[in-house]
Amino acid sequence: MSDKENFPKQHQEEQPGKQHLMNPEPEVIKKNYKAAGKLQGKVALITGGDSGIGRSVALHFSKEGASVAIVYTPEEEKDAFDTKAMVEDAGQDCLLLSGDLRNAAFCTEVVEKTVERFGKLNILVNNAAEQRPKETLEEVSDDQLESTFETNIFAYFRVARAAVKYLQQGDSIINTTSVTSFRGSAQLLDYSSTKGAITSFTRSLSINLAKKGIRVNGVSPGPIWTPLIPSTFDKEKVASFGTNVPLGRAGQPSEVAPCFVFLASDDASYITGQTLHPNGGEVINT
Repeated sequence: MSDKENFPKQHQEEQPGKQHLMNPEPEVIKKNYKAAGKLQGKVALITGGDSGIGRSVALHFSKEGASVAIVYTPEEEKDAFDTKAMVEDAGQDCLLLSGDLRNAAFCTEVVEKTVERFGKLNILVNNAAEQRPKETLEEVSDDQLESTFETNIFAYFRVARAAVKYLQQGDSIINTTSVTSFRGSAQLLDYSSTKGAITSFTRSLSINLAKKGIRVNGVSPGPIWTPLIPSTFDKEKVASFGTNVPLGRAGQPSEVAPCFVFLASDDASYITGQTLHPNGGEVINT
């Protein structure tokens, strides 16, 4: 690889991408990660928890003592079962919930099944997303526009709406937004629009739920090596992915998930309506 390449050239034809087909596979957790029981006895629901950032969050949460439910699509079943095995190896229970978050009824169902299994819900991580680059606005079809909004922001509303009645004082919602929410993206018009909506949703919901003592925050990753990348971009872009940030490389999910641990834990008890930016050094005005 050249100095401007992070990864071998590769592309996956279908979304969602598969983590087990990536070269190299993303780092899920650092070998020297030291858990401290920050989420002991908690129950977390993570959408898009089968791979990428979601998988890393699931494993970090389980290392910190939380039981985990993860939502994934049927096409991601192998990755989901791999994540389940990791969570169970960490000594925690993992509930798998397969379906389509574009379906409003399924958004409610994942919350109800989580509470049915574990008896409570303390942490909601809205993380599932899709993106399909287009060079011009005219190329963004109504079907793509509706699918992106249904997955990336409507599902966040719907899952949160179903979860709120179970969340108690000290519990939290964490939404995955994106650096594109703050600086835009010429080729990801619909995706970056949904991420902007997520940022605003996070801020607004944090005010709405503050009186109940429920915290709502966001994490805004920059270029992170996840299955979304080889299933979205061509081989050349994949190879150079992440080289344009100050640190000169893409980040790993293992470098993002600790943000979620912090925001979900009592360490962040006085933080709500905020966004953390693991993005390799790009300065973002919030």
